Amino acid sequence: MKKYLFTINAILFLAFSSIAQIDRSKQPEPGPAPKINLEEPETFTLDNGLKVMVVENHKLPRVSMILYLDNPPVQEGEKAGVSSLTGGLLGTGTKNTSKDKYNEEIDFLGASVSFNSNIVRANTLSKFFPRILELVAEGALQPNFTQEEFEKLKEREIENLESNEKDVAFNARRLRQALNYGKDHPYGEFTTVESLKNVSLEDVKQFYNTYFVPEEAYLAIIGDVDIKEVKKLVKKNFSSWKKKALPESSIPEVNPVETTEISFLNMPNAVQSQIAVVNPVKLTKNNPDYFPALIANQILGGGSDGRLFLNLREDKGYTYGSYSSLGDDKYVSSFVATAEVRNEVTDSAVVAFLDEIHRIRKEKVSQEELENAKNKYVGNFVLSLESPSTIAFNALNIETEDLDEDFYEEYLENINEVTAEDVQRVAKKYFKIDNARIVVAGKGSEVLKGLENLKYNGKSIPVKYYNKKAEQVEKPEEKKVDASVTADKVFDKYLKAIGGREAVESVNSVLMNASTEIQGMKLDLESKQTTDGKSYQAISMNGNVMNKQVFNGESGYVMAQGQKMPYNEEQIATAKVDANPFPELSVNDAKVTGIEQVNGEDAYVVKLDENNTAYYSVDSGMKVKSVKTVSQAGQTMSIPSLYSDYREVSGVKFPFMIAQSMGPQSFEFEVSEIQVNEGVSEEDFATE
Repeated sequence: MKKYLFTINAILFLAFSSIAQIDRSKQPEPGPAPKINLEEPETFTLDNGLKVMVVENHKLPRVSMILYLDNPPVQEGEKAGVSSLTGGLLGTGTKNTSKDKYNEEIDFLGASVSFNSNIVRANTLSKFFPRILELVAEGALQPNFTQEEFEKLKEREIENLESNEKDVAFNARRLRQALNYGKDHPYGEFTTVESLKNVSLEDVKQFYNTYFVPEEAYLAIIGDVDIKEVKKLVKKNFSSWKKKALPESSIPEVNPVETTEISFLNMPNAVQSQIAVVNPVKLTKNNPDYFPALIANQILGGGSDGRLFLNLREDKGYTYGSYSSLGDDKYVSSFVATAEVRNEVTDSAVVAFLDEIHRIRKEKVSQEELENAKNKYVGNFVLSLESPSTIAFNALNIETEDLDEDFYEEYLENINEVTAEDVQRVAKKYFKIDNARIVVAGKGSEVLKGLENLKYNGKSIPVKYYNKKAEQVEKPEEKKVDASVTADKVFDKYLKAIGGREAVESVNSVLMNASTEIQGMKLDLESKQTTDGKSYQAISMNGNVMNKQVFNGESGYVMAQGQKMPYNEEQIATAKVDANPFPELSVNDAKVTGIEQVNGEDAYVVKLDENNTAYYSVDSGMKVKSVKTVSQAGQTMSIPSLYSDYREVSGVKFPFMIAQSMGPQSFEFEVSEIQVNEGVSEEDFATE
């Protein structure tokens, strides 16, 4: 067993002497990187192979524990999801204790315990450590896998997958991983509804019995403990864990694509494109490239001061954020640069990605960028050491990743030694601009033409098409609209579907109250509209108005955080379209531009104006979706709304379920009340 240095004694002390003699006209020379002094843990191994590391730290009366199974990744094949189900069932009761009693005792002791298929975490006050360690061992080694809990968990997992069926980001991420690693690799395969249905309770039990073994298991305990007591408690609670060898594993080789290509997933419901430039990498913490690679990624896309963010967001306004990551793993990992961009700039955003990756490979970074990136990492590293769980993982890393004993002690020194030449060298090695997949999930009818015509450095980039199962398919066909279908006919069918033109024309005003939940908090929406073009909208939380927008037909304002801001010309133009609850009564310049699927049914796409598009079911005529493009603070985004559960009020049908997305946030507003021709007065639209 190796020796480590763990608990913090002193970090980053600065000494100043002879202050009066400092020459302030010269920038001071940087001093040597500080050493991180960490205490050495006690280590021992049980007869069954469990390796235990203990660090005494009596500064606070708390203890942190991590039980980690350093197993090779496992391919689950037709039963993908069995490991997730196994992890989800751990901690749901034991052979001696019911689920409720088990969880109630942990809560009563003020502790936290979480289980996964290969890791258990626990935090507790030191006075309850003996009991929590006992409960951790009981939950991990004596699980009671019941059919009832299995069915509930399996059903919940299936529901989650089904709810993500239309989630663009979710499907883009799965496709990216499958293509980058390969579907036959444990990191590339993904769980499906079909594979979950293949899993039985016996499969879970078999997976647990096969892989939850102590052969490559580690237990790290850090905090206010006594090593002698820990040894007794660990032996008492974990010696019964039977020694068993892991099955031999064969992990497929992962290689980058031969030449850069665009891998496209058609998502007709997408209002923004998910873009990821990705390639596999073989990088470990004990690789000499590790520290230069950290800094290279930080400069390229490690945060809001990264080049990708500054280019795609701050300069071009394509997105709300663009980032990159460079993973390390003893098997295989990936470099990935991502952003969510508006449909109309998808091809331009791809070029911006390639420009920045090409630049960091071709040119040395500036000294200022280099120092800023180093300072960012130094600060984050020092802060991370305040967490006992971080120190525990550092211990595990040294053992499981074959690191030098002083790896973390010399971490800051190694960061500070990185040069601009190092950054350029590793960028060329790990950011494979000539062997990258550009994975795009988006709306084919709006973005494919630009992607197919895209050229970089004078060369075309081939486009290949995939479905949600990561299977290569033919180019998605664009459905043609019969020439006889006009906006006038689409609107007429919609008006008939909701009650008829006469009933709709009798509506002078509409009041709507709706609500949704965000992170357990209720959000209330009150909306008032008139057919002569006036609107009022207020969003409240706990009775407090967070946002209010008022438009009187000619001018308006938005009130947020106590500030009142008048509408600009663009907002006025948009408000004039939005104010009328039934814009379908007048065709104006509306045009039918295509047919697309919305929630599995074909819908006519009608462009109302430059910033508003509506979708009407081909079969029922109902409006099923709308998309509004808005600009704010130099950023432009599209906001989709889905309409369902139509109910009749005063002879006219209104949607009582409105699902809306704004960036990464999604809301489902349930309408509680609609009033027609009542509850609305002129005072509601006063702008003075």
